Amino acid sequence: MSIWSRISAALAALAHGESLSMVFARLRTPPERSVAFTIAVIGLGAKMAKADGEVSRREVAAFRRIFALPEGEEQNAARVFNLARQDVAGFESYARTIADMFRDNCDTLIDVLEGLFQIATADGNYSDAEDTFLREVARIFNVGERCFRVLRNRFVAGDCDPYDVLGVEANASMEQIRSAWKKAVRDNHPDRLISRGVPEEAIRLAEERLIHINRAWDEINARQAA
Repeated sequence: MSIWSRISAALAALAHGESLSMVFARLRTPPERSVAFTIAVIGLGAKMAKADGEVSRREVAAFRRIFALPEGEEQNAARVFNLARQDVAGFESYARTIADMFRDNCDTLIDVLEGLFQIATADGNYSDAEDTFLREVARIFNVGERCFRVLRNRFVAGDCDPYDVLGVEANASMEQIRSAWKKAVRDNHPDRLISRGVPEEAIRLAEERLIHINRAWDEINARQAA
């Protein structure tokens, strides 16, 4: 059974009057945790769209890219999205659910935040409402200010300090920087994430972050060689 089939089965409980937040609150262990993860992230995306006041085609395209929706599953994803927008639970409920599921895996929480940034900036406009929303999600996820700044600068300003990306100071030795780079690569390697049972959607987001980690290392090397 595909994840979207399991999502459809989970949402069948809505016919009995349960809220969407109550549905995914029960999905805490594998393989259902992947279902809960996907529902919760879609829910956060929907709540963010509601905060912004509109959903653009580019935002929808960004969402489709992040989740790599298989052909024929668009309606299921749209159903979750629309239900989340209508759900009386606030976005904080969705964010806390994800934070509880991955309290021991901060990288996955960063992946979620990164995905939300991709959706928020896909239309070329990053509103104050979206910034407030994402800052609060970051607070609930316990994501530090430096990490939030890296994501915000990359997606909003189109640039970020390579030292911030690797989490080191600009005056750190090359040995320290190399060590931080290797750890970041190791922590975000798909094989390692798969072995930990991280949802497939989060793995795809981590793969994108890995590109920027390697780019930061290359940029620091180039500066040192100049």
